[in-house]
Amino acid sequence: MTRTADVLPGCTPGTWTIDPAHSEVTFSVRHLAISKVKGSFEKFDATAVVGETLEDSSVEASIEIASVNTGQAPRDEHLRTSDFFAADEFPTMTFRSTGIRLQGDNVLIDGDLTLRGVTKPVTLTGEFGGVTVDGYGQTKAGGEATTKIDRTDFGVNWNAAVEAGGFTLGNEVTITLELQFTLQQ
Repeated sequence: MTRTADVLPGCTPGTWTIDPAHSEVTFSVRHLAISKVKGSFEKFDATAVVGETLEDSSVEASIEIASVNTGQAPRDEHLRTSDFFAADEFPTMTFRSTGIRLQGDNVLIDGDLTLRGVTKPVTLTGEFGGVTVDGYGQTKAGGEATTKIDRTDFGVNWNAAVEAGGFTLGNEVTITLELQFTLQQ
């Protein structure tokens, strides 16, 4: 058993909730095989229950699909349709951890990601940023986590061939989480 305090110094056991004002959920996907398009989700929630050991800890998160934002309103509307996220039918994407473990300096968070009604196992590779107390006396913890998924595994299949060869979109999507949590008293 890996003691949480040994690998996440200052991370007190208890329930930690997301601080959305200081967190972001972003994604990127290859576009036209020459660059990447990036976007974010503006509305999300997450809770981490930190145990005495990593093995006794867990994370749950949900993302409001309709909050997708790529900075281009027409593209965002298209992403909400059944060509991509089908936001009307599947309004949230969820993650529920199944295990947390240490690998070198990284914290690996294994879990089930559900998107468009399809659930697949994924592993988030996390980097712990540390713990501090803010100017309001709240204990905060921060970190970053990333994972890569194949969008077609979740039924996000839209694509279009391009004249020069290849397709408009790549299948691999990188998801990046920059998160700050507040310890609940």
